[in-house]
Amino acid sequence: MIRKIVKFPEPVLAQQTQPVEKFDEELGKLVEDMFESMYAVEGVGLAAPQIGISLRLAVIDVTVGKNPEARLVLANPEITHSEGEQREEEGCLSLPGFRGLVLRPKFVTVRAQDATGKEWEMRGEDLLARAFCHEIDHLYGTLFINHLSMLKRDLIRRRVRKLQKAGDW
Repeated sequence: MIRKIVKFPEPVLAQQTQPVEKFDEELGKLVEDMFESMYAVEGVGLAAPQIGISLRLAVIDVTVGKNPEARLVLANPEITHSEGEQREEEGCLSLPGFRGLVLRPKFVTVRAQDATGKEWEMRGEDLLARAFCHEIDHLYGTLFINHLSMLKRDLIRRRVRKLQKAGDW
């Protein structure tokens, strides 16, 4: 089932999430809904807060559905190591139409659980490292715009308010 993606400034996007504690059929269904919702808008990652659920859960597929083996479920993820730097343009499904240059690590190692609760660890680089950081940020109430200069962040906020007033957001 495709779920509605909530947009900035919905309060759930600014909150720290609750840990995943039950790894059951309901969680498996939520994970599948998240992948389906992400693919519907051609995203590479989606965090539970982006569909209005304050749960420490995210899905990532940097192939946008082209390689089923690239699908990653991150329940209760943590970054255990990062190194290097990359500055690339980033966007967010909760801020459609807005992009900005964000400095992220070039390499990131993440430890997480899958939809069954099994622990896994992976090292990602470039786009995958960026996706790990971006989605884990969501689980702590941080959006990519929080990594932009105050001037750019304020400009985006003003443009969103203008779109809201016009009924286009």
